[in-house]
Amino acid sequence: MTPVTGGNEMIERGAPYHAHLYYVAETRDVAEATRLRLIESMESGDIPQLLFVGQLKDGKAGPHPIAQFEIHYTEEALPSVLRLIEASGLTALVHPLTDDDLADHTTLAHWIGTPIELDLTTLDPPGKNQGVARFAKSDF
Repeated sequence: MTPVTGGNEMIERGAPYHAHLYYVAETRDVAEATRLRLIESMESGDIPQLLFVGQLKDGKAGPHPIAQFEIHYTEEALPSVLRLIEASGLTALVHPLTDDDLADHTTLAHWIGTPIELDLTTLDPPGKNQGVARFAKSDF
């Protein structure tokens, strides 16, 4: 794998990524439509590196204080995923999965839309990122 620079750390090309797409009651329909579009892109092979699309979570989940759903993909899918998220108009947190959960959600993260204050107290300590274990398998 070829390393690429991401924030203060090196991220391996092909490394796992997450995106959390946030919604409120007024944008829940947009979130569901975006989720279905992502599933279609994954199943059709339009974005073969998109590996998992989670369920809408209408409440707090982990560090995420408002409703959201998450997707898992590899670094190669980043341009396609970003285009879909930006077209939705939803706020999203895009981040790699490294061995530093805090950095993943802060210094290595990229926001689309207005950032939302996360509950950082729920994140794993450096060297233990439980998100890696569930990559492409499950969400919160």
